[in-house]
Amino acid sequence: MKNEYKTKTRQLILDFLNEHTESCFTAADIYKNINESDGSINRATVYRNLDRLCQQGILLKFKDNDSDASLFRYSGDHEHCDSHMHAQCSDCGKLFHIEGEFARKFEEEVKTAYGIDVDPKKTIIVGKCDDCKNN
Repeated sequence: MKNEYKTKTRQLILDFLNEHTESCFTAADIYKNINESDGSINRATVYRNLDRLCQQGILLKFKDNDSDASLFRYSGDHEHCDSHMHAQCSDCGKLFHIEGEFARKFEEEVKTAYGIDVDPKKTIIVGKCDDCKNN
């Protein structure tokens, strides 16, 4: 992989998402929040940086269930986590990493019952987390 420049925009995106590790944001949300603190940012540069950061595995990109928008989230300790599935709370947006024996058995059952090979990096199970159910 070629060396990436550590640009101001890249760092602002990473700082913002690192401060909100449990949440997902659209590209427009990220641009708006960063632009409020630093009005010199170009929208296209933000979008390009988001794409690069996803390719590098630093950010996770998901499809919003309620719209056509893509959601972005800092991968944190799960960098390059395209080898396992995820679950996302429909209320707060918190993301859970589904790994281990449960995930392996789930993929096998789907393959056996429906003839479908599960693509873990595109698989998101949506539901309500315990915190949101209790509030």
